[in-house]
Formats: sequence, C-alpha cells, structure tokens
Amino acid sequence: MNIIISNRSDLPLFKQIENEIKTAIFNNELNEQDLLPSVRSLASDLNISFLTVKRAYDNLEKEGFIKTIQGKGSFVAPKNMELIKEEKLKEIEKHIEQIYKISKISGITETEIKEIFKIIFEEEK
Repeated sequence: MNIIISNRSDLPLFKQIENEIKTAIFNNELNEQDLLPSVRSLASDLNISFLTVKRAYDNLEKEGFIKTIQGKGSFVAPKNMELIKEEKLKEIEKHIEQIYKISKISGITETEIKEIFKIIFEEEK
C-alpha cells in the first residue's frame, strides 16, 4: 500500500491518510483482512507523528473500514456494501453541490443540467 500525503493540501494529514486508505479499499487495492502497517511504522514511513496516524486509524475504525485487534494490528474490515454506497453518495453530493454553484453563477438552468446528465447516462448504455 502506497499512501501519499501532501503538506500543500487543505485537508489535514489524518484526513489525507483516511482518504488514501478508503480509496485503496474501494479500488480493491486493499482487501478484507489485509493487515495495515502499524501506526508507528506508517508514521515513520510518512515522517509524521504517530498520533496523526492513530487518529486516522481510529476514525476509519469508527466508520467501519478497519478493525483493530489488540496485539495483532489493524486489518481491513469486511466490506459493507451499504457503507461503501453511502460513502460514494456523499462524494457525489459534494460534486453536485459544486455543479449547482457553477450553474447558478453561469446562468445555466436546471433543465440544461438534467439534459447533460441524461446525455451522459445514455452514452453509458
């Protein structure tokens, strides 16, 4: 697993780690029961505080993406397809909010936006 973080990002480091791990899970780069690097090991690899990695792992565990077994490590949790769908819906909502803002500023109507979506979905068939 290759986690890349950026000091130039607006996202806090722990959020970047969370996003990288979630993306790896969604893309099947990390599979159910895969062992994640230890908190200290990942912190050392990324040259950041282990508390930052711990915070990311704690959040991922609360959200159901990983599970930690005392003395054994942190593992990718079994995929909960409903959880994955919900995560993707949140991502889509953010993009649609951006589309809405751009359309308002540009004077693009709801009908025009719907037509764009219709064309995109028809091309996929």
